[in-house]
Amino acid sequence: MIDVLNLALPYFGLIFIGFICGKLKSLPESGLAWMNFFLLYISLPALFFRILAKTPFEELNNLPFILATTLGTISAFMLALLGTRLIARLPWRDSSMAALGGGYGNIGYMGPGLALAMFGSQANVPVALVFCFDTIFLFSVTPLLMVVTDGGKRPLLPTIGLIIRHILLHPLIVASCCGALVAAFHIEPPVAIDTMLLFLQSAAAPVALFVLGVTVALRPFTRMPWEVPGLIMVKLVLHPLILFGLLLALGPFPPEWAATALLLGSLPPALNVFVLARQYDTWVEASSAAVLLGTLASVVTLTAVMLLIRNGTIVFP
Repeated sequence: MIDVLNLALPYFGLIFIGFICGKLKSLPESGLAWMNFFLLYISLPALFFRILAKTPFEELNNLPFILATTLGTISAFMLALLGTRLIARLPWRDSSMAALGGGYGNIGYMGPGLALAMFGSQANVPVALVFCFDTIFLFSVTPLLMVVTDGGKRPLLPTIGLIIRHILLHPLIVASCCGALVAAFHIEPPVAIDTMLLFLQSAAAPVALFVLGVTVALRPFTRMPWEVPGLIMVKLVLHPLILFGLLLALGPFPPEWAATALLLGSLPPALNVFVLARQYDTWVEASSAAVLLGTLASVVTLTAVMLLIRNGTIVFP
């Protein structure tokens, strides 16, 4: 128990420090722009590049694992979409954005650091695979749904082309692909370059978690939309349960891979849910509430998952 708390509390502690700073210090939100740029374009790409570059290329070819994790994300996304549409009676456009909150966990900011701290270097490959394929699915389907539900204001085919370009040029996907190529051709980066990338990689988790706390603190939040608690239940409870079943059904996988996937599936809704909601001017206030409530609830649920994995209650064959 103490070991798990020693792993989890520093991560939530950094989020809490960022949250307190965001509440106490009256700095403009625009001040986060360079920190977000550093994370998205510099530090996190360095992390994923080094992870994949130092991994034997044959380990990246694991289609059953990719299917299990991606199907888990798709299932959570569809449950959130249909639940908010049929039960909460949200418009299709709002339900499409809410579905992103039900399926897209904070795998960029919280995932890599937490998984590597808990499982060591054996978590490298599953973290990268989950991130790449979850990102491809969610950043494809969400803009498409926004186009389909906006009353025909934007041509479909040009939008599909724009989505494909954004996916292919996404800095984290580009970094992952470059790392995979380096691994495939057994290229050894110069020591100075590798050391610089290590510095950048080490900065990813603490900076990301602090920024997460500050950003949540600055989010507008005046009321709790009633569909949000159910959505959080999908993300923090149903998504891990579905993923656990898929990992058992499509496995066996190395225990560290399966446990890493389950840990990533247990993460709270990502900040990008709010970013995209604001970009499309859809479900904005509720997305802010979902990020805040999900992050707070995950202190209990995510720590519980880590504890169950660590003490052997959750076992993968």
